[in-house]
Amino acid sequence: MADIDDLFKPYAPSNKRKLEVPQYSSASYKVTKVSPNSDSKSNGTTTVEDEEDDDDIEAGPALPPDEAEDGVADEEGRFFGGGITSGTADALNYIDELDTGDDATAEKIDASWLRKLALNFERRISKNSELRAKYENDPQKFMGSEADLDADLKALSILSDHSDLYGEFAKLGCAASLVSLLAHENTDIAIDAIEIIKELTDEDVEAEQQQWDLLVDAMLDADLLNLLYGNVSRLDEANESDRAGLYHVLAVIENLSSRTAIAESLGRNTSFIPWLLKRVQQKEPVVSQNKQYSAEILAILLQSSSPNRTLFFGLDGIDILLQLLSPYRKRDPTKGTEEEEFVENLFDSLTCCLDDSEGKIQFREAEGIELCLIMLREGKMSKPRALRLLDHALGGSQGATCCQKLVEVAGLKAIFTAFMKKHDTQTTEHLLGILASLLRSLPGDSAERIRLLAKFVEKDYEKIDRVMKIRRESASKVAAVDQDIRRERARLSSSAHQDEGDDPGDEWLSRRMDAGLYSLQTADVVLAWLVAEDEGAKGRIQGLLAERYESLEVMRATLQEQLRDFDADAEDGDVMFQEMLMTLVEYLV
Repeated sequence: MADIDDLFKPYAPSNKRKLEVPQYSSASYKVTKVSPNSDSKSNGTTTVEDEEDDDDIEAGPALPPDEAEDGVADEEGRFFGGGITSGTADALNYIDELDTGDDATAEKIDASWLRKLALNFERRISKNSELRAKYENDPQKFMGSEADLDADLKALSILSDHSDLYGEFAKLGCAASLVSLLAHENTDIAIDAIEIIKELTDEDVEAEQQQWDLLVDAMLDADLLNLLYGNVSRLDEANESDRAGLYHVLAVIENLSSRTAIAESLGRNTSFIPWLLKRVQQKEPVVSQNKQYSAEILAILLQSSSPNRTLFFGLDGIDILLQLLSPYRKRDPTKGTEEEEFVENLFDSLTCCLDDSEGKIQFREAEGIELCLIMLREGKMSKPRALRLLDHALGGSQGATCCQKLVEVAGLKAIFTAFMKKHDTQTTEHLLGILASLLRSLPGDSAERIRLLAKFVEKDYEKIDRVMKIRRESASKVAAVDQDIRRERARLSSSAHQDEGDDPGDEWLSRRMDAGLYSLQTADVVLAWLVAEDEGAKGRIQGLLAERYESLEVMRATLQEQLRDFDADAEDGDVMFQEMLMTLVEYLV
């Protein structure tokens, strides 16, 4: 007699198609949201329909007569081939109608529904915890409870569509329970919990700031940050599921970093920044999504907080970033790839660090200026980004040593060669910023300053002509916007329905900046320095202004406008810049 196991052994053909793993992307990690009426225990199970045969060959017994197809019963009161009496069919139809009615009635998602969900969720956690402790060495005994817990965990995704319940969710203790699952022994449970947290805190969720804060504060009180870092250290990216889990961890960090205090806490109370710096250094044949995302999160944390940058400096981060960017001094990353975004994020991280005095010092000592000049001469994609780095390194009251270094390594030729070419607005602004910083910071009567002034005078003042051309283009665009603003101001002044709290000042300033206000102001600072430094340059500038019936007074007005924009409580660096403008104004008479 055949064994019963042999009789029910499933057929497994050798050529069965394997499950295809979807392309690794953030979209593939999105949890399938569970509707209020869906079976949360199904856990994403799908049904498979039989494929239709391509052949139209008829087989089997002949079809019944047309009458049977129309529902006419045979002599025994049965439908052909169905084996169901008409009475049974009526009963089944009645049950189907009831089922359809239940589905049509959507369950109301409110506080009462949430309390039921929370109670069931807590029971799942407790039951799984008890069975794991009781049958620690027998996984079969607790696997069922783990599957139930995972299903209920994924069902929490629906809350992202009902952010008005975030406060109640936190008050019931469910937020803390959700966070506690990040320490679950089963990494699949932990990863699913991280994914749910990512969805609940995502910026796309239509939640009020107060609702978001209530949820996030409850999670932070449950030690969310340290538990997130704990998962980073235990996830193995060689495993597809763990690789996706790490992506979710990075996404949660990005969501939380929208609040500056949390970004600072990430740097102060966890080891995320050292880990991110280590992760971006890992060598890979092709830059992976997680490596690119790590570079992006690093840039976000550095931009968000000065203490985070101080920590980064202590890790020798500037030198590491320069080493990572060095291969791109002559070659470009492939367009539209993770590598291109990775390089962009490295430049962003480095740029924000150069606004700090310690960042400027480390940048100069690590030969960052020399690397930027190579990029400026030989790079393509890196060229405008190198100019941005130099603009930030040379700027401010602490940029003097970087300015001297630039001249010492023969960087003036590369800067002025680039300046004489036509660029987009942003690149032009960086070039003007570099020239203004050099004129401001190089010591008077120093060899470096004399070399700089000689560059403006040589070749019949062609550099001054170029600055004046930029000034004219910018002034024309700003004047057109100013005219529109004057008309809008007059219309608002005459309107009886103007709201007292409706101040379009910021919007107007933004429009002026887009038109080229920064280029106009910086060009006038450069020209004012040249008027003060060299009589020949002053004569050339006055002659160019006279071509349009203008005088030094127009430049004076631009500098005075900048002075009016300064706050009374300006920082030391701003005070020095303010004093510089006041001195330059005196020369424009």
